[in-house]
Amino acid sequence: MASQTLRGKIALVGGASRNLGRAFSEMLGAEGATVAVHYHSAKAKGEAEETAKAVKAAGGNATVVQADLTQVKQVEQLFDQVTKQLGGLDILINTAGRVLKKPFQDITEAEYDEMFAINAKSVFFCMREAAKRMRDNGRIISIGTSLLGATTGYYSAYAGSKAPLEDFTRALAKEIGARGITVNTVCPGPLNTSFFYPAETPESTEFFKTMSINGKLGEVKDIVPLVKFLVSPEANWVTAQTIFINGGFLAR
Repeated sequence: MASQTLRGKIALVGGASRNLGRAFSEMLGAEGATVAVHYHSAKAKGEAEETAKAVKAAGGNATVVQADLTQVKQVEQLFDQVTKQLGGLDILINTAGRVLKKPFQDITEAEYDEMFAINAKSVFFCMREAAKRMRDNGRIISIGTSLLGATTGYYSAYAGSKAPLEDFTRALAKEIGARGITVNTVCPGPLNTSFFYPAETPESTEFFKTMSINGKLGEVKDIVPLVKFLVSPEANWVTAQTIFINGGFLAR
């Protein structure tokens, strides 16, 4: 049985239609939170609605919200909608992102711009809006990547566009920490999700498995407990951190 430690809390999960976003949303619901389930494209609406149903089944409340997070005006409107419709904001989890695996010399300007718009710009302005509107003792979590600590090729634009999250996190944690708001970045290793496989080959997938202590990719359920702790009242002393969770893939 869930402890319902988040009853009365309002959460916004960016990119909540599947994978980590869906799992975090369900966890928040099980803890009693009301969750704004964000999705981007029309084709993801059905999946977002399924996430909302899962949140309600877990014991929370949910509403589905749409926005292109790379457009600042839409980010502002999203936060307006959530705070007015649900009555406030206590938790923000940024999970929306996109991966690109490609040789450095072949990356186009359009691909570079897309990676930074989705993986860095969208997170920055979601954090900005949360800082303006979040109630005291809130929680902000952004999803990075364990590639931030790896020496490897082909992920330059992806890992590079995730790298700014560390500095965003440290700065904002310092600026709003007196209000009891914590800000952290969680960096998972390779996970058995639909986000991972399109960029990989069978050979690279097997290599990533060998880097783990159990010879397997991580699962979404392996990441949820850490985020559950970070959004809890007990995590008030954990802030400004980049936390790697990857089954021993790498340490830093």
